[in-house]
Amino acid sequence: MSMKISTREVKGISIIDLGGRLTMGESCAAIRDEIHDEIRQGTRKMLLNLADVSYIDSAGLGELTAAYTSMKNREGQLKLLNLTKRVHDLLQITKLYTIFDVYDDEKTAIASFAS
Repeated sequence: MSMKISTREVKGISIIDLGGRLTMGESCAAIRDEIHDEIRQGTRKMLLNLADVSYIDSAGLGELTAAYTSMKNREGQLKLLNLTKRVHDLLQITKLYTIFDVYDDEKTAIASFAS
């Protein structure tokens, strides 16, 4: 199953909806390219919607971490939305849950950028 990526904008925030498996190879390259395109366009507020991501491997976690670092280095913010139980548990086990701002509700996530 290939990675599905669609991007939309709400209140100046780029929301990237992801679906499928975030694994080494094409899916990691696709999300990396999408995030870097958004950064080049000047995006400083980004929300990754992981509601339809069924699986993330170590390379996928690396991409999420690299995206977070890229945004932070440009004084931007990257937050995660709608983690599945499997992805939530993975972030807990790897202690990455403490690094990312994670939300279960898009409206709350969008409001969090204002503060």
